[in-house]
Amino acid sequence: MITGIAHTCFITADLDRVIAFYESIGLRVAFEFKREDGTRYGAYIRAGNRNFMEFFKGDAKPADAATYQHICLEVDDIVKTVADFRAKGVAVSDPMLGSDQSWQAWLADPDGNRIELHAYTPASWQAPHL
Repeated sequence: MITGIAHTCFITADLDRVIAFYESIGLRVAFEFKREDGTRYGAYIRAGNRNFMEFFKGDAKPADAATYQHICLEVDDIVKTVADFRAKGVAVSDPMLGSDQSWQAWLADPDGNRIELHAYTPASWQAPHL
């Protein structure tokens, strides 16, 4: 039985830069992957409860070969979150109400991976499932 999404995995050419970005928007490294010599080659970043994003250092695939579209992070207050991110210099779109009746805003990490911020409303289509 599937009980949730464990993680989403990404390849990045600059692991330090990606970690710094996600930490700048309030997420934290849960643990790292290190070789025997101590060299870090990967990291798990916690995105709430048991939800993670996994990053490994390597050569990214060309964009036209990717099927990844975006990762969606739930936020409690989209207006405040957008303002906080902008105050930290993170480019993020204005919040807008999506067709699913949930608030959304968009940004990208340093590798160009799209990130949707999502705030549920009482009318959100997801509400019966929360």
